[in-house]
Amino acid sequence: MEQTGQIKIKNILSPSTNLKDRFIPDFTDLKKAVEDLKRMGYRIVLTQGVYDMLHEGHARYLEKALSYGDILIVGVDSDELTRSRKGPNRPVVPQDERLQMLAHLRHVSILTLREEKHGLGKLIEVVRPDVLITSSSTSDFGKKEIAVYKKICGQIVT
Repeated sequence: MEQTGQIKIKNILSPSTNLKDRFIPDFTDLKKAVEDLKRMGYRIVLTQGVYDMLHEGHARYLEKALSYGDILIVGVDSDELTRSRKGPNRPVVPQDERLQMLAHLRHVSILTLREEKHGLGKLIEVVRPDVLITSSSTSDFGKKEIAVYKKICGQIVT
């Protein structure tokens, strides 16, 4: 099995819910891990969002997202980014707890954190997924943004 820095691909592929094996906050490390996974033939799916007040709808969304590929990467909005996008009373659940909860979902392969400084597209540019999954309820990611990111994503599914 290949190893990227301190990231072991075998740990990402294991059924473990241990966040330390699947949370990759550094985008340089994330890019290397994605490149290794692609080289191994895995189809990469990316989705991103707040995942505040995790519920069954989120779990079904993530299960459906994974059906488009082999590895699901979930970009979780930091508390700061969530406040700027959703208002001063959000998130209800702090980012560390949201990350822990998502790590327990078997459909989620890799987690990373989207910071406000990254903007909405940095993670997409880093991962360059085979499939980008977007939600129709995301008001700040519309037709204009989809047109921009179609150039670096194999497919975009809303």
